[in-house]
Amino acid sequence: MTAPLFGIVTDGGLDAYGGLNNAVPVAPFSVTFGETSYRTDELSREALFRELATNPAHPTSSQPTPQDWLEAYRRAGTRDVLAVTISAGLSGSRNAAEQARSLAGADVAVSIHDSRTLSAAQAFQVHAAATAAARGETLETAVAWMEAVAQETELYFTIETLEYLRRGGRIGRVQATLGGLLDLKPVITVDKATGTYTNVGRARSYRGAIVAVADRVTRTYAEGTPLRLGLLYGNEPADSDTLLDVLAARHPIVWSGTAGVNPVLNVHTGPRALGVAAAPGPWPWER
Repeated sequence: MTAPLFGIVTDGGLDAYGGLNNAVPVAPFSVTFGETSYRTDELSREALFRELATNPAHPTSSQPTPQDWLEAYRRAGTRDVLAVTISAGLSGSRNAAEQARSLAGADVAVSIHDSRTLSAAQAFQVHAAATAAARGETLETAVAWMEAVAQETELYFTIETLEYLRRGGRIGRVQATLGGLLDLKPVITVDKATGTYTNVGRARSYRGAIVAVADRVTRTYAEGTPLRLGLLYGNEPADSDTLLDVLAARHPIVWSGTAGVNPVLNVHTGPRALGVAAAPGPWPWER
């Protein structure tokens, strides 16, 4: 096998899938409850849910530090490194990655790519880059593959309550489009132009919101279109099974994987959340 020409690193905005090339060094976020902080690579989802249920302090999250990014660059094990960040519209992680690049010195050459998304959609882009590296492709080819994946991938999710987004200050256009009615269940996506959350649907029940997510996927890609699906769940794994069943009745499923939402993202969604990254047909480089 050809030796990779570059390494891939990413940040804690990633929800990784075992069935994708997502096993790359990660610069972790931190989650803080009152006076206690946890790196998200040290906080299990179960521990987070216990804290959310019992800790009176509302959690906050912090982006990776420049030192976290620098350590990830070094763990890549290559001189040339491609750093894939969560959307700069949602986090300052990219700024920290740029600061770390200035600290890395001549031993490491870092290219930074803003995914303009997060979670499962970020996982799709990391998979594209890591696949290119494993095949001995150039860094420029990896970026082209990531951009092709980004263009055709949509991320939709719903949450049981808007309270966590509201407290975290990330509700923005979601609240505006819902008119502040916090009892509605939104369907949220990431605007590709701004890299920020925006609301594209709503439902009055959580079950209705799961169907609304599926409806949005089918509206985007048309019924009968083969799909790749990165499914996501919060504290109820069965939610992703429900969504997969609805979508499988409408689309041939080329590939699907399921992942629990990672702790730093769960801080903002709240415990119960459901999402999917969807894209049509095979990967761009397989066509």
